[in-house]
Amino acid sequence: MSLSKKKKKLLQNRIEAEGGFDQFTRSYKGYGVQRMPDNSLVFKEWAPAAEALFLTGDFNGWDNFSHPYSKKDFGKWELHIPPKEDKTPAVAHNSKLKVVVHTSAGERLYRISPWAKYVTRHEKSVIYDWVHWDPPQPYIHKHPRPQKPRSLRIYESHVGIASPEGKVASYSNFTHNVLPRIKDLGYNCIQLMAIMEHAYYASFGYQVTSFFAASSRYGTPEELKELIDVAHSLGIIVLLDVVHSHASKNTEDGLNSFDGSDSCFFHSGPRGEHSLWDSRLFNYSGWEVLRFLLSNLRWWMEEYRFDGFRFDGVTSMLYHHHGIGSGFSGDYTEYFGLHVDEDSLLYLMLANHILHTLYQDCITIAEDVSGMPTLCRPVQEGGLGFDYRLAMAIPDKWIQILKEFKDEDWNMGNIVYTMTNRRYGEKCIAYAESHDQALVGDKTLAFWLMDKDMYTNMSALIPMNSVIDRGIQLHKMIRLLTHGLGGEGYLNFMGEQLQLIQNAAAHGNNESYHYARRQFNLIDLDHLRYRQLYAFDRDMNRTEDKYGWLATPPAYISAKHEGDKVIVFERANVIFIFNFHPTNSYSNYRVAVGPPGKYKIKLDSDEIQYGGHGRLDHNTEFFTEPMEFNNLPNSILVNKLYYLLP
Repeated sequence: MSLSKKKKKLLQNRIEAEGGFDQFTRSYKGYGVQRMPDNSLVFKEWAPAAEALFLTGDFNGWDNFSHPYSKKDFGKWELHIPPKEDKTPAVAHNSKLKVVVHTSAGERLYRISPWAKYVTRHEKSVIYDWVHWDPPQPYIHKHPRPQKPRSLRIYESHVGIASPEGKVASYSNFTHNVLPRIKDLGYNCIQLMAIMEHAYYASFGYQVTSFFAASSRYGTPEELKELIDVAHSLGIIVLLDVVHSHASKNTEDGLNSFDGSDSCFFHSGPRGEHSLWDSRLFNYSGWEVLRFLLSNLRWWMEEYRFDGFRFDGVTSMLYHHHGIGSGFSGDYTEYFGLHVDEDSLLYLMLANHILHTLYQDCITIAEDVSGMPTLCRPVQEGGLGFDYRLAMAIPDKWIQILKEFKDEDWNMGNIVYTMTNRRYGEKCIAYAESHDQALVGDKTLAFWLMDKDMYTNMSALIPMNSVIDRGIQLHKMIRLLTHGLGGEGYLNFMGEQLQLIQNAAAHGNNESYHYARRQFNLIDLDHLRYRQLYAFDRDMNRTEDKYGWLATPPAYISAKHEGDKVIVFERANVIFIFNFHPTNSYSNYRVAVGPPGKYKIKLDSDEIQYGGHGRLDHNTEFFTEPMEFNNLPNSILVNKLYYLLP
């Protein structure tokens, strides 16, 4: 049976048993805690291995036995609590709760509902508490979702480090101080990481403990809703970095061992353990697991009005080996066989099918390093249904070049190959660096290029030394080349386009937030070169917005000259010309052109306002000649093609 047939059969089962996949995937309206029209409360859980369930909390003086759940079929439990005499709910908004689980082994466990919408941690505690979130005046979204962008320009962001101050920043700070900068920079999409609640801050959100709870360390659910609403008012869509590839091992404030067993939401035994991440792995074949995960996607789309998802850890999901100790050369035997986890594939197909059926403009992005074929083809074709995949080889290539090669030894062909090595018809998000380079033990491109000089020599009031000059020029060229050639979408991690001083989160750093921040204040200082880099990033995005090269087919590369260190390509009727040679400039350099006509300079990384040297005359007009060159029918002569440094 093919995967597509399995998917249809599975979907039919859900429709028949649950009244349609719309209802099945809105199970957050039935599970956890629900307030009825008469203000009675209904609590519902799935705990198949439990012997008994009770509810305790502030509302009953933490009595462990006064409110038992009733056992239902298929491992489900329900509890109905009538309203108080004054007709108000028996459990007040912002009060604490626990599920008390009695196991067959005689244990009494205190758990947070897997469907909890809000959890908080007392300052001196390491364990999160379940807090009943039912505000009397919930946030009402004011602005419609923006239309899906023609070209996707993503600003990957972490709310907690989005401030110059050495502390965990807030949703409100992001709304009022960061969103305007993102809009000005020309990004039309935000990808928010570390939103799903995670007890361990230094995991950057990748060890999720409460899947339906927006992280309380940044503020309230209503403040996150306002952030997304304000982004929508600016024409910016918002994607959630969703982690369905694994879950935290935490028991008291996580999913692990919720009902006292080693399975429940996860595979039992070794199949349920991720040896490298030290986390639990979902049983994607389980009916209730599918209910939980698919409803989780609907929850973020409906309640918070996210516009789509970046699925984390897809490579781990696709294969039983989770990518551990496995290389991917592109041979098709690596993608088909018993080592492929069909249950995970089916889940991803179902998720994409449901999201794209119910939300026409929903965007899904896969983080997959393996290169699985058809990952970004429609489910109707037998694909997995993602809109984009991350071009993960590109940032690795830039880091490798800066680590291992002198400027004069850069290989133009190898760079171009890495930029263009993607499956035709499957769209990619290109990026020079992401949070992986900034946060996970490596250095950003800026630090590979300039290192300690960034601390002392970024003043525009003094001449640039050779380290800063080289670093700034290459930083811009690397970004523009990646933007123009690397994919059908572009991503930048918060602050990296400005080379802002950055790195790890607080834990593992002696609880210091000194590096877990973004010094946006540096942009506002006229005498620092960060302002120049800000201007280049802004104008690069605005130029793309005008010409739309990301929304067009891959570029035609007319030159990748090893001796000259020159790369030339054409995309969206825009000619991109790069001279990476450290010492050679060229006069009357012939460049191949497709459409005939007059060309002018539209973006020049050497402009003084971008920290360049202003060596090109922008009034120059370039007229094509009907002279075939490098397999294109026309060509132009570029009067000056300057080398990297003056």
